[in-house]
Amino acid sequence: MSDLCAPAPYDALLLLSFGGPEGPDDVVPFLANVTRGRGIPEERLKEVGKHYFLFGGVSPINAQNRALLDALRKDFAEHGLDLPVYWGNRNWAPYLTDTLREMVADGRRRIAVLATSAYASYSGCRQYRENLAESLAALEAEGLPVPRVDKLRHYFNHPGFVKPMVDGVLKSLADLPENVRAGAHLAFTTHSIPTSAADTSGPDGTHGDGGAYVAEHLDVARLIVDAVREETGTDHPWQLVYQSRSGAPHIPWLEPDICDHLETLHAEGVPAVVMAPIGFVSDHMEVLYDLDTEATAKAAELGLPVRRSATVGADPRFAAAVRELVLERAATEQGRPVERCALGALGPSHDLCPVGCCPARALKPAAAGADSPYA
Repeated sequence: MSDLCAPAPYDALLLLSFGGPEGPDDVVPFLANVTRGRGIPEERLKEVGKHYFLFGGVSPINAQNRALLDALRKDFAEHGLDLPVYWGNRNWAPYLTDTLREMVADGRRRIAVLATSAYASYSGCRQYRENLAESLAALEAEGLPVPRVDKLRHYFNHPGFVKPMVDGVLKSLADLPENVRAGAHLAFTTHSIPTSAADTSGPDGTHGDGGAYVAEHLDVARLIVDAVREETGTDHPWQLVYQSRSGAPHIPWLEPDICDHLETLHAEGVPAVVMAPIGFVSDHMEVLYDLDTEATAKAAELGLPVRRSATVGADPRFAAAVRELVLERAATEQGRPVERCALGALGPSHDLCPVGCCPARALKPAAAGADSPYA
């Protein structure tokens, strides 16, 4: 895609993320924001927050978003893309509403939005769109101009997202002892979600067993396996597995859990495992605790050699992919033909979430979709 393409009609990019505490005193208020409306007592929040307290009460996600912001701004400047980049979070400072208020004060009226979630699901897409609608309604109630926001399409199969993960898996394989490397199993991990949410993820036509959420992850896993085979000549066995379950025990969630999977592989005589967190954009708390701490401890208990491959983070190839996504969407809005980069069997995702896509748990307005009240 030509670097000379103009970003019009967009006058800003918003990096929209989850947020995380940046000190011990932030942990419980942060978790109260995440669980707002569920009536969870403070003592339970302290128990849930123990993972954060192990790391000094600091989630790495905010620092990683700052690094991504720097990478985006650097890439944009190097390629002549004059587009300011802002950052807002759902659950911690800088809060989304505050950032949109700042953007409006700066004269921004047409905003492209990059969510730090690459796949289709309620929590990974629709909920971000609901948060955008809530913030736009707050601006409207304050008598401020309401900007148009357009969420960039899912980028799970964009080369700039996939290729850094391929390199991460290759590096992890090379780091294993030579005598177990060829027989290593690849465990591709992502966040477990309720099976009911998975089954209804994506547009209506993708609903069913696992929905778009599982199908998209499987497509990425196959891309990585094929690339590793091409590079090493070895066909490693693999499976998509899950981590970070947080729901009530009686509600079915996607399985198997990574720790259970490690036990199964050990019992089957697998000599080593590479854990590849393909469901996550950066090494935030769920990667650091659930994989680097909990799953790694389970592997040590079993005597099973494991390595954990890197997430994409602020890789320059991912920053370049974001630039391409912005220019692609801008060209579409301008009515110009454009090549939409995508690897694998599923092709590029939709620009505008259709009605019925990743349906809400309860009926709430959502921005940046066919059913948006702020179109």
